[in-house]
This record gives sequence, structure tokens and C-alpha cells, in this order.
Amino acid sequence: MEDLVEFDPNALARKDLGIYGLPFDTKTARTVLLPVPWEVTVSYGAGTADGPAAILEASAQVDLFDPDVPDAWKIGLAMDEIPTSIKELNEQQRAKAERYIKCLEQGEDMAQNSEMSELLNQINSACEEMNSWVQSRAAHFLDQNKLVGLVGGDHSTPLGLIQELGKRNEDFGILHFDAHADLRDAYEGFKFSHASIMFNVLGVESMTRLVQVGIRDYCEDEANLIRNSKNRVIAFYDRDIKSRKYEGETWRDICDDIIAQLPSKIYVSFDIDGLDPKFCPNTGTPVPGGMELEEALYLIRHAVRKGKKIIGFDLNEVACGADEWDANVGARLLYRMANLAAASHAAN
Repeated sequence: MEDLVEFDPNALARKDLGIYGLPFDTKTARTVLLPVPWEVTVSYGAGTADGPAAILEASAQVDLFDPDVPDAWKIGLAMDEIPTSIKELNEQQRAKAERYIKCLEQGEDMAQNSEMSELLNQINSACEEMNSWVQSRAAHFLDQNKLVGLVGGDHSTPLGLIQELGKRNEDFGILHFDAHADLRDAYEGFKFSHASIMFNVLGVESMTRLVQVGIRDYCEDEANLIRNSKNRVIAFYDRDIKSRKYEGETWRDICDDIIAQLPSKIYVSFDIDGLDPKFCPNTGTPVPGGMELEEALYLIRHAVRKGKKIIGFDLNEVACGADEWDANVGARLLYRMANLAAASHAAN
């Protein structure tokens, strides 16, 4: 409390304090962010493993005033330490994955290549180790009644957090922002591929409804899975959203339709490539189209106003190029998501 009294939210952020220059650590914060520097299975551009560190660095430039959540900075937000062991494991396995993907692209019969088969087993085992670490670390903070968010890394990283929340909640849905459906079964042979995260999430029985927003790059198998899911998966495709807007519907009306598909408890999973690429030009798999930043935040805010309780959240696929633009966008998006998530608990 003494730190809060002396803290000036209008002053220059002190880097000797926590993320966003806030005077909290993981013991005193209400919301804890798990950084996961991981991109072993990325299939196009790399760099997302550096996302958590880049967002942490960029967070010092974020103003703490949030018009949606009064005194948001007082809620208590902190980032856990970036795990060296996971970062080192990522570097080891990424090199193996690059060798494997190169052979795959050259059309080799991987089933007949014993070396590649062994590499694939090692990569899948390492991904499982990462997932177990995330689940264990999430459980550590959830046991302390913290709200937990995750900062990737690629989009495979939140599976362990979602699985742990699935053990603790009988019925919840996922609001999924993405350019991709991520419903591929073991994409490229990687059981825990970034392109398979939502396929794997479907194995969490208490996750009763997956609502995807902004999807615009997907394969026929994914379209069929959505169509045959008996409404467990509902996609609001980017082209359909834009068509409705072109024909005169308001974004609020569309958001009402999206929110109506969600149960009372929700998890927000945000792949930054769900946004227009102007916000994330260096992300691993950018796709033309997408949402405005404020459109996405309006949807989350509107969901909270409609009484949805956010039980967890993630932000993934932030990768930096020659400048800090992607990280600056990611840091601002993350701050407002965290504030809205915390506010949803105060309202419910």
C-alpha cells in the first residue's frame, strides 16, 4: 500500500519496477502474466519467441490511464520471469524443426526416414514438456487466486493454461481472435503445432463453445470441422463480417451476435495476426484483411458489459522486425485486455 501511495502513474516508467513500470510483483499483483518464449513449430516467419521480452521492453512507453477501467493501474499487474529453461529448450528444438520442415518441403517420405522420425518424436516430446511447464506454472498462480494471462511465443503456447482452467471450470467458452482457424490435426506432423492449438483445445471437455473472429486463411478440412462441429465451433469469418458492414450493419450489432454465442465464462485467445497487418507487419503469418485494434477491443469490452467473465487470456505471435512497432501495439493491446479481464471479475 505504501508503494501505491508513493507511485505516480503519470511519471516516466521506471524500468527497475515491473511490466509497464508498475509497482507490483507476482506476489502482490492481482493478475499475473506468464511469458513463454517459444516458437518451435512456426511454419513461416520466426521471431515470436522474442515477443515476451519485446513487449516487456515496449511496456515502458504505455500510458497507464485506461478510459474503460478507472484506476486500472491499481488493480495489480505483473509479469513472471521469462523462463530461461524454456527459452533454451526452444532454441534447441527450433533448429531440429527447421531441419525437419526443410525435408518435408523437399517432398521426402518422412515415414521412411528414421532420422527425421526420431527428430519429430523429440520435437513433439519437447512441446509436451513446454505445455506441462505452462500448466504447472499456471496452476501455481491460480492456486493463489490470481487471474492468469499468457504472453507468447507462438500460438501453441496457451494450451497448458487452457487445460488447467478446464480442470477448474465446468463450462466455459473461448473468444478466439485470429487470421487462421488453427484447427489442423498435427500440422506438418507436429502434434502441438501453432496451427493445431484450437484442434487440441477441443480435447478440453469443459470448453463448450469456441467462437472464432476474423478468420480469413483456412483449409477445407478446417472448414469441414467447423461445419460438422454441431455448433461447438462457430466462425465469424472476416469476409462475412466485412460484407455485413458493407451492407449497413453496425459493428455493435455484429458484436451482439458474436457475444450471444458465448457462455457466461470466457477465455480470450488473441493471435495478433487477427488484426490488420498494418498493426503487426512482422508477425509469423500475416494475412491481408483483419480487424482494427479498436474493433477488437470494443468486442472484448462489450462482452464484459454484457456480463461475460474472463477467466484467462493470452496474446501471441508478436514478433519484431527492424523497429519496435509490433511490440508497441502488442504492449498496448495486452494492457487493455488485462484491465478488461480484471474488470470482468469486479462486475460479476
